[in-house]
Amino acid sequence: INDNGRRVPQDGYITPLLTRKAIEFLQQQTDRDEPFFLYLSHKAVHDPFTPEPRYEDSLKDLPFQFPPSSRLLRDNLKNRPRWLLDQRNSWHGMDFALHTGQSLERFYKRYCEALRSVDDSIGAVVEQLKKMGIYEETLVIYMGDNGFMFGEHGLFDKRVAYETSSRVPMLMQCPAIIKGGTGVDQVVANIDIAPTVMQAMGLKKPPHMDGQSFMPLAQGKSISWREYFLYAYYWEQNYPQTPPHFSLRGDRYKYTTNYGLWDTDELFDIQSDPMEQKNLIHDPAFVKTKQQMQNRLYEMMDDLGGMQIPLNPPRGRQQNKRLRDRSGVQAADFPEAFIVDEPLREIK
Repeated sequence: INDNGRRVPQDGYITPLLTRKAIEFLQQQTDRDEPFFLYLSHKAVHDPFTPEPRYEDSLKDLPFQFPPSSRLLRDNLKNRPRWLLDQRNSWHGMDFALHTGQSLERFYKRYCEALRSVDDSIGAVVEQLKKMGIYEETLVIYMGDNGFMFGEHGLFDKRVAYETSSRVPMLMQCPAIIKGGTGVDQVVANIDIAPTVMQAMGLKKPPHMDGQSFMPLAQGKSISWREYFLYAYYWEQNYPQTPPHFSLRGDRYKYTTNYGLWDTDELFDIQSDPMEQKNLIHDPAFVKTKQQMQNRLYEMMDDLGGMQIPLNPPRGRQQNKRLRDRSGVQAADFPEAFIVDEPLREIK
């Protein structure tokens, strides 16, 4: 591992090792008049999910249930993107996850077993703050760097704009300034984390940062806040199953457009359909909503310099295989809304 610029041998399982380093850092913070910042980032819950030996197989006999959206669609009457249905049998799909024959149940339980060590780590850090007498006044943020899918929409991994992938779990506490149990309903983004931490430390956000502090929201205050969050994914040749796509998420609706392929866009009412199962993009009742969201998305892309799509050179191996005995030869049907029974034009 990298220890202050020196490469040293890793001493045991990575999660308790990083935790020990974090505790040592906290023990050095003896000047109570100076703020400190500790960033503890655990790697254990990254696939392929290797639990600490003492927790391995500790959850293997517990019940498991696949999410309802994992159900295999035999047709495309629901107007889902073809790439989504095809991705089910891929490196990032539940039928061929990481090109193994293993069930997602196995991956999920090993993920949870690895997370048990992270849980121990959180407990150790919190206990150290209490020993130092600064628990009440220390801002603690617990979050992932992305969401993750274990069968939702038939997928595995992240990258896509669906809620389970794009929403990031986050808890925050500082008993001295934040009331316990407070919820923030506004659309907070990862770009808001640094400005929030800086405000808590009494520092001013530099002008190049796009996000803003949501500390006032956590304190129950009313401030001006964004209406939409822009999500962008650029194609990686190493993982060709996920196309470039751009999504605009508001409090109620989410609009997603897929770029560079013949496929359907999607529009969801995430209040009434939080699992994103009913694509409204072809519903005549939502034509105006779709157009408004589409216009707003491209306005934001233009304002933020996102109209130039980068070309990413390949890195590593091509994860482009499909499993033959799981309909690997056939591609998904076109969305039903794309299909007509008669010619649309006659040229004389």
